[in-house]
Amino acid sequence: MVAETTASTLLWETRTAPRRGPKPTLDLDAIAAAGIEIADADGLAAVTMQRVAERLGVTKMALYRYVPGKVELVALMIDLAFGEPPTLTAITGGWRPKLDTWARRLLTRFQAHTWTLEVTIGARAIGPDEMSWMEQATAALQGTGLTGSETLDVAATLTGHVRMIAQQSAAAPTGAPEQAMSGTMNALLTGREDRFPTLAAAFADPTGKDRALDFGLRCIFDGVELLTNRHK
Repeated sequence: MVAETTASTLLWETRTAPRRGPKPTLDLDAIAAAGIEIADADGLAAVTMQRVAERLGVTKMALYRYVPGKVELVALMIDLAFGEPPTLTAITGGWRPKLDTWARRLLTRFQAHTWTLEVTIGARAIGPDEMSWMEQATAALQGTGLTGSETLDVAATLTGHVRMIAQQSAAAPTGAPEQAMSGTMNALLTGREDRFPTLAAAFADPTGKDRALDFGLRCIFDGVELLTNRHK
């Protein structure tokens, strides 16, 4: 809890507070960027205060003057990795194309920084950029008649679907998770079609491969549209 509070202070107060006096030799964005470079290359476990300090050309003790520890460092890294969300106001056609754009852009952030998948769950400090992503998603649903809770649930459902696609993509050597799964399942099902007839037929269907993102978004949006119609 103490680390979470400190991380929130760094994210919301220190980064935006005006500075007086001599310009510091480091800033929080530079420190977070160094951590991101390490995590992108070698995974989150490789991120240590020592390695970040070495990358920045300072001592570990100097780094501690800016960031108390790894919990706070990771919180800064997450917010910088997600960055500012896409602006959806100029997208025409209603909430569906806006949320479609939002979901696809979120997927690119997860895929660019796969380590964020393991640290963006549970109670934790959330920064202004990450919060802005949620603001954009909920703003896209304004005027639909959905309640506040329903709006948040839509955003959470979309995030969950995008997260699942990103996880599957990260685990697939070719970056095509359904193709990789199909190869494995087809090998297992060969000669066992009589035991798993419907499953074998489904995997034998050549249409719609590697379209889980599109299919899931369409199903979510269709469900949301039904819900908005009930509020009319």
